[in-house]
Amino acid sequence: MNFSKLIILFSLFSVNLYPCTDIIIGKKASIDGSIIISHTGCGPDCRVRFIPGQTYEDGAMAPVYFGMLEINGALDNFGEIFGYIPQVKETYGYFHSAYSQMNEHQLAIGESTISQRAELQLNHETGKQIMSVEQAQVFALQRCKTAREAIALIGELMEKYGFLPTCADDGEALCIADKNEVWIMEIFAVGADWDPERGNAGAIWAAQRVPDDHVAVIPNWSNIKQIDLSKPDWFKASSNYMQFAIDKGWYDPSGSMPFIWQNIYAPIPHEWATGRFWLFYKTFGQPEGEYPDRDLKNPYSGMDPYHQYVEPLSLYPFSFKPTEKLSVQDVIAFQRQTFEGTIYDMTSDPDWYVPTEDGKMVKSPLTTPFPTKPMRELLDINYRRNVSRGGYGMVIQVRDWLPDPVGGLYWFYVDNQYVSTYVPIYAGVEKISDYYTTYDPNMYSENSARWQTDFVDNLMYLRWQDADKDLHAVRDPLQQKFFDAIPEVDKKAAELYNEDPEKAKEYLTKFTNEKMEESVAMFKKLIRILITKYTNNNQR
Repeated sequence: MNFSKLIILFSLFSVNLYPCTDIIIGKKASIDGSIIISHTGCGPDCRVRFIPGQTYEDGAMAPVYFGMLEINGALDNFGEIFGYIPQVKETYGYFHSAYSQMNEHQLAIGESTISQRAELQLNHETGKQIMSVEQAQVFALQRCKTAREAIALIGELMEKYGFLPTCADDGEALCIADKNEVWIMEIFAVGADWDPERGNAGAIWAAQRVPDDHVAVIPNWSNIKQIDLSKPDWFKASSNYMQFAIDKGWYDPSGSMPFIWQNIYAPIPHEWATGRFWLFYKTFGQPEGEYPDRDLKNPYSGMDPYHQYVEPLSLYPFSFKPTEKLSVQDVIAFQRQTFEGTIYDMTSDPDWYVPTEDGKMVKSPLTTPFPTKPMRELLDINYRRNVSRGGYGMVIQVRDWLPDPVGGLYWFYVDNQYVSTYVPIYAGVEKISDYYTTYDPNMYSENSARWQTDFVDNLMYLRWQDADKDLHAVRDPLQQKFFDAIPEVDKKAAELYNEDPEKAKEYLTKFTNEKMEESVAMFKKLIRILITKYTNNNQR
């Protein structure tokens, strides 16, 4: 068996999950005054590349793709064409991936799939809808500069062409930020019997603005509650947002109960959503004691669901003012969360403990917060969905005091964010390092940032507890070096922009690509360290 095949087989030990957790921080809730949004999990196509803006002739049509989440070979192959919509005269440059997330004008979008009622579900084989959320994100980034423009366009596209779910036949939530404000937009489907010829809307959607001094989280669940369209600066919705539920018999407007969007269109919440709601609000929210007690008391605490609280979603407001202002580093730390010290901590399971020579019980050096399915089955470990784990993700800062090419700052990771380095990508970057545009899940490559990170992730399973220390020893200083460089890069790039915008873009492109190359070099070094330290020859 050749080396490439061996590495591919080795990678199968990883747990391939996509828990999309979005975090939203208003400009007055952040330490530096930037608006911050984030996204974890994402989709298979982790290759990020810059797509320049273009101009088109009158009458041109834009293709609507299906399969954009997947890796379809060439970087310019976005999947199967499901239809066409009118093209605009000019499009803006944006960064493309499975879920595209930022454009050259500091418009930023994060995505999180949300559950919806079974009656609303459909897929590309059962309905006539053609507009996926990832395709709508691309159109918004190509055509819009503000969050409100993006909401209006996405809503129009979904209503006219029909919302086509592409993840578990479910709904979608988006956090959409520009230089001034940030919104959460939620989209539900209308079922498989929709026909565009009838003229009725092909989606149900609503959007709510997050206050500047608030933070919010989307843990794969609907977050919007009551909607007040008399306040257009705070709420927006499709014309059918309430009538659809009335027609279905899901809501009685003559009754005493208010219309709660979250309760009407989403089913009874799953613990994988409430657990992340709980962790976010407990970490950044109100004083201790107002949320269920899920701290780990002993290794058996997580094995007692009988006494666990099952809290209503009404416990968690749409957004809240955090106890302290937050930074990008705070968001990254939360994205890397594995529920350590809580009843959801998979490293606390008693089956990880082994006796020492003096009779004490300690955690095995193999103990990992990411046990694979075979490991969980062997050790009888309860599965919990971590915040941390995914194909790629990001944290985006939108900064209104800087020119757009400098103000938009995109902290991007590949593979498991717990292991990965976050590399900075400025909005003015016009070319991405080949390391980050190269990834074939079926063929190992030393020239792929994703494969190098994944290789380290898998090597850590050889002796996770010790390898985790090795990771922090080399990854954390490099990550800090990236953050320390930003103030000077911001300053120099802004000065160059005032002289010549193209020079600023060249400078930012060079900086970003250098950081990407440094990150990959670090992981290649770490691969050698881990293989050397934890080879079978040493473990005998």
